[in-house]
Amino acid sequence: MKILVLADVESEYLWDYFKKEKLEGIDLILSAGDLDPKYLSFLATFAKVPILYVRGNHDDCYKDTPPDGCICIENKVYVYKGIRILGLGGSIRYKKGDNQYTQMQMKSRVNKVWLSIKKNKGIDILLTHSPAKGINDGPDHVHVGFEVFNDIIAKYKPKFFVHGHVHKNYMLNFKPEMQLNQDTTVINGYERYIFEYPDKDSLENVEASKEKAASKEAAADELKESKSSKDC
Repeated sequence: MKILVLADVESEYLWDYFKKEKLEGIDLILSAGDLDPKYLSFLATFAKVPILYVRGNHDDCYKDTPPDGCICIENKVYVYKGIRILGLGGSIRYKKGDNQYTQMQMKSRVNKVWLSIKKNKGIDILLTHSPAKGINDGPDHVHVGFEVFNDIIAKYKPKFFVHGHVHKNYMLNFKPEMQLNQDTTVINGYERYIFEYPDKDSLENVEASKEKAASKEAAADELKESKSSKDC
């Protein structure tokens, strides 16, 4: 499944110089926030796939003018073709705003969606506006990530953590995609980025490879212990 991520800056490629064929082959669109609702509404008129979104810290206008034809997944797990997507928008609180939260407030939001996560037996994609604390976040307070996102990643092991908020020019070595660990890939969707969500067969092969590697490691440890016992 090919997923298009949008965040923070309206892409001239998709708005000013739009052509229908630019969306061909895209299976799902995710907006990580801080985008003009008119931009998302424009894309929704041409896209033949759902546009799911969370709000950024600059999206207070969504309260009165939400993007038409798009689906808000704030504080819920939305399932699309078997993919479980948890949406948590907003940034760290640095001034007054509807979409800004303290660390404790974000933790409280996460606690409230716990039942939805349990009901769906976990999540596959974590879609947020802000990064996680220490993962692609910035040194200044405005761009500090949320600590509780690290807890979600550690506990539920989503295949992808998709965020925005930290612009390309904020970082010296900007990378839109990075492998956090063996379970989770991190995507910074600044402007636009396309990534491939593996199909079921690919996922089963990955899991089989992990189990095989784990079995080999366990066998090696057992052999090592056996040799150690004989030496004694």
